[in-house]
Amino acid sequence: MLFFLAGIVLLIAGYFTYGKLVEKIVGPDDRIPPAISEADGVDYVVLPKWKNMMIQLLNIAGVGPVIGVILGIKFGEIVFLIIPVGCVIAGATHDFLAGMMSLRDKGANLPKIIHDNLGKGYSRIFSWFMVILLLLVVAVFINIPANLCNGLLPGNDNFWICVAVIFVYYVTATLFPVDKIIGTIYPFFAAMLLVGTAAVLVVLLWLGFNDPALLQESEAFQAAKFGGEHSPVIPLLFVTIACGIISGFHATQSPIVARTMKSEREARITFYGMMIAEGVIAMVWAGAALLIYNTFPEYLAINPNATLSKITTYLLGSGMGTVTVLAVIILAITSGDTALRSTRLSLAELLKIKQASIINRILICLPLIAIVAGLLWWSNQDAASFAYLWNYFAWGNQVLAASTLMAAAVWLARRGKQYDIALIPGMFMTFIIVAYILWTSPAHKQAYGFGFPLSFSCALGAVIAIVFAICVRYLGKQKVEGMEE
Repeated sequence: MLFFLAGIVLLIAGYFTYGKLVEKIVGPDDRIPPAISEADGVDYVVLPKWKNMMIQLLNIAGVGPVIGVILGIKFGEIVFLIIPVGCVIAGATHDFLAGMMSLRDKGANLPKIIHDNLGKGYSRIFSWFMVILLLLVVAVFINIPANLCNGLLPGNDNFWICVAVIFVYYVTATLFPVDKIIGTIYPFFAAMLLVGTAAVLVVLLWLGFNDPALLQESEAFQAAKFGGEHSPVIPLLFVTIACGIISGFHATQSPIVARTMKSEREARITFYGMMIAEGVIAMVWAGAALLIYNTFPEYLAINPNATLSKITTYLLGSGMGTVTVLAVIILAITSGDTALRSTRLSLAELLKIKQASIINRILICLPLIAIVAGLLWWSNQDAASFAYLWNYFAWGNQVLAASTLMAAAVWLARRGKQYDIALIPGMFMTFIIVAYILWTSPAHKQAYGFGFPLSFSCALGAVIAIVFAICVRYLGKQKVEGMEE
């Protein structure tokens, strides 16, 4: 119970302390934002600050801070401290820097940011890697909410109907101007999300204060918790909790809101603050999952979707529990639609296709629809197929995070600003993702990788992280013609 409460306090304190420091280093000012200078009535549209905050929160808070932490809490109570510390130092800093780099570059998408800071060669590989990852995100964020919706409907044969409905919404949302659908319905969705999460938190605190052992590791939990040869904390924890600590996917979403902000001075609460809010959401669901695992130890061996349903019905009852499941469905859908939008925008930027014309937007979307449909078909062939889809999404997500932080370190260094706020977490995430890819394999009961011993994987991951840091320092010393301060 103490770790859980301390984690919540750390998140809130981090926003007002470390978040303020990061803002001071970057220095948001009164320059004209791209929503005004590049206004096109489609993607560049000024929206109120409160709407931008809600859009950003729902864009970034996918199923990671729910499903990811339901899995992640199996590493033990230490997760209650790792989530807030990682969120404050790495995740929220990452989101803020991604948003600010986009604001300062006419609302540029992540591929252009990577190109300008890490070079043409790296950006070519990165850009197409990102597009592939976003397509995986769209597939995951159709698959999971469709399965959850199917569970709420009578019978068990409505999955593909749910897929079709969600897919149609995604395509519609990505084609229409950002203020017509996303800017209109997101505030309502955000209210459902916040009400559902708040309800879980209230009941969790009530039960926890009456019996603190519910939020501590029981003997049954300790016997079954992650750890050891097949599930080491380093590097697996930071891949399992794909969004609650840090997520590269967020850097693909921040440019959407960077194109609708009327002032840079809204950046800390919109980018940094909404990641802190996601951290609180992750803490609530991690705490609820620990309570269920302690009360019903058999759920330690059951898939996280079943644990999610048990959390909502046990803590809230069938009525409010259904509302909360709907809130989780909304989390996935409101990240999936903007993931498809980001894919369209990134491809348009790569191929230099203007997006003011709806015909151009449709032409970009058609091949994306076909690819995602194929991924959905494949991922539903069996449980192993979806497990692989999730694993590749998770580690690919953190590749984006490491790349964004390294690009931010170069961006800051070139402007004579303190770049360690990006470089240190960037080195750590580089180490994590390299170590994970080298170590993971079916022999370790994980996705396909190289399958090297953990000690070797971590040592080589550390070396590569240092090499990347040296490259970042070198690139940071270069001055680029026409660079803004």
